[in-house]
Amino acid sequence: MKCTLMHKQIEVTELELDDATGFIQKTGILYAPKHIPVGIPVRKGIVDRAALNEWWTDRSIPASRSGIREALQTLEIGNTKMLLARCYGLSLSDQYWIRPESSALSWDGVNFFHNDFSEDIGDVLFGKNKKADIMDFSSPDNTSDGNLKKRWKIVDGKRCLIKGGSNPFQQQPFNEVIAAGVMERLGISHVPYRIVWNKGLPYSVCEDFVTEDTELIPAWRILKTQKKDNSTSIYQHLIRCCEALGIKDAIPFLDRMIVLDYIIANEDRHFNNFGVLRNAETLEWIGFAPIYDSGSSLGYDKMPGQMYSEKGVICKPFKNHHTEQLKLVSDFSWIDFIGLMDVEDFAKNVLSADGAEEYLDESRIRAITGALRRRIDFLLQFAVTHVPEQTDSARDDVKENIAAEY
Repeated sequence: MKCTLMHKQIEVTELELDDATGFIQKTGILYAPKHIPVGIPVRKGIVDRAALNEWWTDRSIPASRSGIREALQTLEIGNTKMLLARCYGLSLSDQYWIRPESSALSWDGVNFFHNDFSEDIGDVLFGKNKKADIMDFSSPDNTSDGNLKKRWKIVDGKRCLIKGGSNPFQQQPFNEVIAAGVMERLGISHVPYRIVWNKGLPYSVCEDFVTEDTELIPAWRILKTQKKDNSTSIYQHLIRCCEALGIKDAIPFLDRMIVLDYIIANEDRHFNNFGVLRNAETLEWIGFAPIYDSGSSLGYDKMPGQMYSEKGVICKPFKNHHTEQLKLVSDFSWIDFIGLMDVEDFAKNVLSADGAEEYLDESRIRAITGALRRRIDFLLQFAVTHVPEQTDSARDDVKENIAAEY
């Protein structure tokens, strides 16, 4: 299929997609080099097709998504990239899309920020059977990332992301609410979450923080703007990329994110799980996005004994261990430890909600809240005694930042 990559109403470059696989076979005339997705090289007026394919693949539902194999069988579609073309690659995270050759489609007529979208794909992703009549593939669910079951819905006129948990504890939705409560107490910019129940299962709900005028650029794309040498740590590389692009306040933001992730023992803060907002038309950087997607934390897949020992806790995106990553923090003076005094009670109330007892018993809740208190106590001691290192080496760096599988 021949088409044009669009950025809102701006023509960016010509493309040709393979009808059988959904991959970008060819790139053609480059119309607007400045509007090429961040981190994709352009040499002598030619777009790097391999890099563009990587970006295009990242827009699709990952093959490891819970239930995706069954969903593809229901839809009678070979792979998730084929779903991209069906919805013109439209997303609720940015303003890129593809316009088929000789099509009269316009941004105003197709974008999901102003226009309604179908719930057909979301229904299938949540396990419903395919509709007997014609399926409507016009949905941002085709471009949602992550491995947990999720879908977009319009609730009271607002675009909301609904996301489930993983067996056996279904804990991630509760963790999102707890993480948001921790960030509220620390004054960290974040996305608020609430819990809804459907057919006996908990789901987290949050509103889209991206608007038609803004877009989210994942940190992974920022890292791609410069080549990293082996002697430079991942952390320092990200800082340098931000400085070169003119993105402000990277260090204060990362200080807060690292501290949060230590407190909640987050295991899945890979480079597509945080990012920067920019103006979609002027391309001006607005600043780091509010922190979101913190559910894979608080021992979400571990037994109480493992939580007490804290063995097997994975760390991302910079270091393999949370205590090593905590050493990257340049300033702890902003932490309101008094504000964190009620976190145990707050977390207990969230985890004890009606219906949660089927998944979270008292011993598990005690283990979760106890681990929270121990990490906060350690953080207080660490903040008082730690002397920041002048330079960060690549020692203990994470080698592969990929999303957790459930």
